[in-house]
Amino acid sequence: MSHEARLDSLEIQNVVASTAVGLELDLESLSLDLTGSDYDPENFPGLVYRTQDPRAANLIFRSGKIVCTGASSVADVDKALETVFGELGDLGIPTDNREEVTIQNIVSSADLGTTLNLNALAIGLGLENVEYEPEQFPGLVYRIDEPNVVVLLFGSGKIVITGAKQVEHAREAIDVVSDKIESLGLLG
Repeated sequence: MSHEARLDSLEIQNVVASTAVGLELDLESLSLDLTGSDYDPENFPGLVYRTQDPRAANLIFRSGKIVCTGASSVADVDKALETVFGELGDLGIPTDNREEVTIQNIVSSADLGTTLNLNALAIGLGLENVEYEPEQFPGLVYRIDEPNVVVLLFGSGKIVITGAKQVEHAREAIDVVSDKIESLGLLG
């Protein structure tokens, strides 16, 4: 399978981003006013507000910090947070001084299109960059410095890339992993 085909198999699973409104929020009161929100401070310190279009969970904290998770693209994060800011604005909560949205983590998956010998890969990739304990977890954990991400490789050829701050970093990680496996002669 060519690099292009591997890159085409890239799917974003989850984008996590954060922002803040710049003031403390009364979550108890907010939970009463924000339709469809969940606030159970015994179990979780934040208020959970789910948007439907796009689907995302927005975790709103007393400090004014907001974490958006579960979105399937950066554009969806922006859209979900615009919805949250709109709702807060409608409730008289100023959002003019909000922080710029920061992407914290993009989790994506891809298929290398071939089965992988994880035992051989664990040795070939270098034990200092790899964790592989098949009795604990079926995947090989491979830490890459450039781009700075973690790649989980599975015997099926499927990979999961986590820790990316940009979609481009996930694409680069596929290239790095493919090239490395190919250079080891382990890509079928």
